[in-house]
Amino acid sequence: MTVPTPPSGARRIPKPALNSTSADGGPATIRLNKRMAELGLCSRREADDWISRGWVRVDGQPAVMGQPVAANARIDVAREAEQYQRQQVTILINKPVGYVSGQAEDGHEPAVVLVQPQNRWRECNSRMRWGHEQLRGLAPAGRLDIDSIGLLVLTQDGRVARQLIGEDSEIEKEYLVRVSYGDETVNVQAVFPPEKLALLRHGLSLDGEPLKPARVEWQNPEQLRFVLKEGKKRQIRRMCEQVGLFVTGLKRVRIGMVNLGHLPVGQWRYLAPHERF
Repeated sequence: MTVPTPPSGARRIPKPALNSTSADGGPATIRLNKRMAELGLCSRREADDWISRGWVRVDGQPAVMGQPVAANARIDVAREAEQYQRQQVTILINKPVGYVSGQAEDGHEPAVVLVQPQNRWRECNSRMRWGHEQLRGLAPAGRLDIDSIGLLVLTQDGRVARQLIGEDSEIEKEYLVRVSYGDETVNVQAVFPPEKLALLRHGLSLDGEPLKPARVEWQNPEQLRFVLKEGKKRQIRRMCEQVGLFVTGLKRVRIGMVNLGHLPVGQWRYLAPHERF
């Protein structure tokens, strides 16, 4: 069988060796944008944009919006899509208390308003030049509560967003959490029952669903270190409430292999080319 030649400069996505079938015995299909996201090419929204621009071909033919494809279909992406993707930015910000992660709410501004030239960390060594176009489509890849500080990722890149907040994401998030227990605000570790610490690690549920195992340990007598692989709304605060702890301060210091480091509160930097989550 002759394999059609992809358009000049296109990136060919190899066919996986799959034998999936549908209920009627025919080949199973999924929407093209979902398949492209599964392959790690882009987000579904980006896929639709690329399809509308004519940058995607399926088995040698121009793709159309909403097209169903077999799991072993060959998908070719034009070089223009790769060039467009390379121009997208990912920004790390040390979010202050009082800012929300996403859309403005209850009179509180979103953290993205801090992404201005005057707030760029002077030690950011990226050669990227700031421009207003970098704010277009810049969205948080994960949440951080209004009363929490620390590392927040804002990105235009759907691949980054999917890696951090996709349904199958296993990226670790690390937090330093200052707590009190009843009237005890000093040396909380000495009075907090070990069995409750074990519950924080595994055994709690939120919204009727069991939580994934977490790494929880004392960083100092008043502060816990949490490492999670999920991010339910106000998860750590709600976990602590269930075992009688009250959170007095929460800071996210790491996402995957990217650390907050010495990035000052309220300032931002670009994700460096060598950094990977």
